[in-house]
Amino acid sequence: MSDNEPKLKWVSYPFKDYPISSILLVAFLIVISLILWKITVINWQMPLFFYLGMGLFLLSLITYFIPTTYELYEGNILVHYWLIKAERPYSHFGCYYTDKKGIMLSTFKMPRKLDPFRGLSLRFSKTRIEKEELMKILDEKIGNRV
Repeated sequence: MSDNEPKLKWVSYPFKDYPISSILLVAFLIVISLILWKITVINWQMPLFFYLGMGLFLLSLITYFIPTTYELYEGNILVHYWLIKAERPYSHFGCYYTDKKGIMLSTFKMPRKLDPFRGLSLRFSKTRIEKEELMKILDEKIGNRV
């Protein structure tokens, strides 16, 4: 990890930033949990399946519910999730492109369907004040905007 100051730093917290989507998501989770409860606990009498299923489902959505801090340094990108830090050098990425909620850094020279698994997604804050500076840094460090 770099000891110097980050060139750019911001926090994205979708659960707080998008209240209507968050309310719809929580309502959807309640409906799913009720359906799973009926199937697994009432019909099958296997509560372990309910807890495992809901646990895995919530774990897949965890980045929506926790704030994520992004820090761009001279030589790398550092992403702080709740208890996890992910650090990747710019040289690891071949191109980048914008999507609805932010920028996807791809490990390939052109966008691929594997990008969500191999790449790194940089989600904007609600105000998107970091977008212009972020684009300048990525143009300088990666250069291949698609």
